[in-house]
Amino acid sequence: MFVKKGDKVKVITGKDKNKEGVILEAHPKNDKVVVEGVNVVKKHQKPSQTAPQGGISEQEAPIHVSNVMLIDPSSGEATRVGYQTVDGTKVRVSKKTGEVIDK
Repeated sequence: MFVKKGDKVKVITGKDKNKEGVILEAHPKNDKVVVEGVNVVKKHQKPSQTAPQGGISEQEAPIHVSNVMLIDPSSGEATRVGYQTVDGTKVRVSKKTGEVIDK
């Protein structure tokens, strides 16, 4: 998977198209990510010990990783991701600018 937790991404398709946010969770086995402020759904909760009031809460639901693009930290634009070996370690590289994303 080309994105990690903490990466800033842009949604490229779907109901939340053009929204930007930070990845909160990554689920590589399912190829899904949870992005802050994107794909917000309402969850009905019964009263419990943790939520004594119960009620309706809003939370982010996972979206498929193919629907997001990584935002290049240097240019601020959405970019595809390539891989290179630098000093014996595999690093992510921006296809637009050619700069290393991982430090």
